[in-house]
Amino acid sequence: MKTFNGTAFAKLNLYLGIHGLREDGYHELETVFQAIDLCDLVSVSVHHRGGISLRCNRPYLPVDNRNLAYKAAEAFFRAAGVENPGLHINIKKVIPVGAGMAGGSTDAACVLRLLNRAFGLPLSDKKLAETALALGADVPFCLWGGTALAGGVGEKLKPLGPMPDCFLVVGKPSFSVSTKAAFALYDEKPRQTCPSSEAVTAALERGDLKALGAGMFNALEEPVAGQHPAIAQAVRQLEKNGALGARMTGSGSAVFGIFDSEEAANKAAQGLRRLCRETFVTRPLARRCPGKWEE
Repeated sequence: MKTFNGTAFAKLNLYLGIHGLREDGYHELETVFQAIDLCDLVSVSVHHRGGISLRCNRPYLPVDNRNLAYKAAEAFFRAAGVENPGLHINIKKVIPVGAGMAGGSTDAACVLRLLNRAFGLPLSDKKLAETALALGADVPFCLWGGTALAGGVGEKLKPLGPMPDCFLVVGKPSFSVSTKAAFALYDEKPRQTCPSSEAVTAALERGDLKALGAGMFNALEEPVAGQHPAIAQAVRQLEKNGALGARMTGSGSAVFGIFDSEEAANKAAQGLRRLCRETFVTRPLARRCPGKWEE
């Protein structure tokens, strides 16, 4: 039996704008993804007994082909033209579930990376990204992480300058929000216009943490927080405790705030835990493999 271990890092959305509907019915998105050092631990073991099995420390998550990591393994074997010799996937989840932090997507991306390594790199980076996209719009970003501007449904990636080193306080309320439900709430009363992502991308280019915090935006936050007031309460709590900027990430329910010192972040996290039992102090991460999105 050969086992390969990896880390699956969470993401935050520093900006999320919605620019109407596409012909295929999906929303046209523009978003700035940021990888953070909060991660799940993933391992794949090739055991030559046939079939795919999956184990996870969260008993309420599916461990069959409803799990995106399981689907990633199936997709890898199809794309690589490799017959599945028998595979066990183990996931130790730390990233909150249903939080808008790409927990399922990053596990799937990690499985793809690990299997590609385990079988001698049969998939090129381009083919790996294509396989990832078929699993979900966030999965290609999760392959390499870092900081990126994404368009389309989130799959068109352009690398950005790295986020300045800082401390990020992330908290998830006791409830989850599905992506489908978040967009349904938005569609009930869509915004006519969204502020440009330029404030965020320019701040990243200059390495200006204060301007970055001021420029952050999420078009889904207002409608989702209208349905779930605890989200707005958590954002206000972070701001009250000195965050340079605070927003909901993705479709929620997690929120995050930017801090320029560890002391301030730890103090804010202590206050946020009264509202969000799952609260973490994290830091931004650079890309795993520089240059992956230039092609």
